Amino acid sequence: MTNENGFTPVGERQGWQGRVVSLSIAEIRAPDGSIYEREIIRHPGAAVIVPLDGEEVIMIRQYRAAVNREMLEIPAGKLDSEDEPPELTAQRELEEEIGKQAGNLKLLAVFHNSPGFCDEVTHCYLATDLSDTHRQPHGIEEEHMAIERIKLADVPDLVASGELADAKSIVGLMLAREHLR
Repeated sequence: MTNENGFTPVGERQGWQGRVVSLSIAEIRAPDGSIYEREIIRHPGAAVIVPLDGEEVIMIRQYRAAVNREMLEIPAGKLDSEDEPPELTAQRELEEEIGKQAGNLKLLAVFHNSPGFCDEVTHCYLATDLSDTHRQPHGIEEEHMAIERIKLADVPDLVASGELADAKSIVGLMLAREHLR
């Protein structure tokens, strides 16, 4: 299918398959007729959630191997499949990571995280009317994560200081701030 600028995918082969993502090599026809290749990470998609409790957001701090440090983040998780409704993923991740259920989920945005090399689409929700449930961590990082509360009003300062450096969290928190104005 040719896009509005004249680029047309003409083929794709799988280079590698992992548990969560895969690497494909796509062949693209440019508007001038030339063929070139791009490596594309294929990802099933994700949901991120801004769990708001009054004026505070419930966040997590967990180790991330890719950057070899703990990151302050909003709860998030990948869709179990491309067919899984993102709101189901959002509710599951709230329970697993922070032991909460949302009485209300509001879709704030759908965005591409890194479209230069990855097809991951993220669904961002604001979760309110939170109630307690049993926390069910999955994986070694979640077993060792810490739950923290931050004031939504403190988000810009946390970003400016570098304390909050996770892009999906910054996007979600800024969208929530704007939505609540």
